[in-house]
Amino acid sequence: MTGAERRQQLLEIGRTLFAAKGFEGTSVEEIAAKAGVSKPVVYEHFGGKEGLYAVVVDREMRRLLDMVTGSLTAGHPRELCEQAAFALLDYIEEYTDGFRILVRDSPIPQSTGSFASLISDIATQVEDILGREFKSRGFDPKLAPLYAQALVGMVALTGQWWLDVRRPRKAEVAAHLVNLAWHGLDGLEQKPRLIGHRKS
Repeated sequence: MTGAERRQQLLEIGRTLFAAKGFEGTSVEEIAAKAGVSKPVVYEHFGGKEGLYAVVVDREMRRLLDMVTGSLTAGHPRELCEQAAFALLDYIEEYTDGFRILVRDSPIPQSTGSFASLISDIATQVEDILGREFKSRGFDPKLAPLYAQALVGMVALTGQWWLDVRRPRKAEVAAHLVNLAWHGLDGLEQKPRLIGHRKS
């Protein structure tokens, strides 16, 4: 096995173990045993468990961000919402281990940030779309970042739930997410007001 092949093998084993057991529940000994190598080989490639974990998380963050931003190509704003919802659900379906790792609180600082910062990055992509839509409907486009965070957060949390239940089907989940988001935006009040007694 070449050095590059060994590194890839260790990444795949680490990814599987971190998804199943978390960072704390996974040991260098276990990673090495699954790879059929000694612990020093893991240290040689990654400097330890922390280094391996950091590379796994960084790769998954980039993969998810690329899938979502790559989906926001062209089309009607509602279609863009569908594309973004599908991209996240596709990632969860195809890279389940990666998503399980991302949604856990990472004990290791990441160069790509946390899952929350990743969701914020995705929301930034969406806020441009919402800003244009708000402007065309006579709403204040300065509120687009708030709505983008709310919509992307809704999709991400629904994705976490769907990760385990896997029903309804992915297309149905995407349709319901877009239904709530789009029709919620459709009925948006120019100046929303509170109806309860609390005003501050």
